Amino acid sequence: MAERVSSDHPSVRTVRTTCTETATGVELSIPADDRGAFPTDEVVRIVLDGDERFARVKRALTGDELSIPAVYETPDLARDPSGGVDRLAEWVDDHGIVTGGSVLVDVVEPDFLYGLREPGDMAYYDAYEPPEESLSDIAENLEDGT
Repeated sequence: MAERVSSDHPSVRTVRTTCTETATGVELSIPADDRGAFPTDEVVRIVLDGDERFARVKRALTGDELSIPAVYETPDLARDPSGGVDRLAEWVDDHGIVTGGSVLVDVVEPDFLYGLREPGDMAYYDAYEPPEESLSDIAENLEDGT
């Protein structure tokens, strides 16, 4: 059963990211000091205003920083975004986040569940344990049709 936790709960780590403009939209730049809180090139769950979405955390082309380049409706779209709608860009627009502005990323369940919020806002998350690795692999194989 999921436990409801707030963004200020002691078990939730918060990372301050920077909204940066890209050729195709926006992304959230994660400081190098905080990269240990995120898996690289793995699909994770991202909560946007209470809705669970999916993203891949990418390593920057240079340096040690990571980024969240987009957020999508499904894990498949996070892996292959062609034809998908980037919900991160919509969320940034809806919240009036400017280029260079901060976005807080709450680490609800490391390597599995994260939440986005504006500085000063409070958010609530349904925190639950990630599936066992073997179950996760089975689910991914089912999604891929193998």
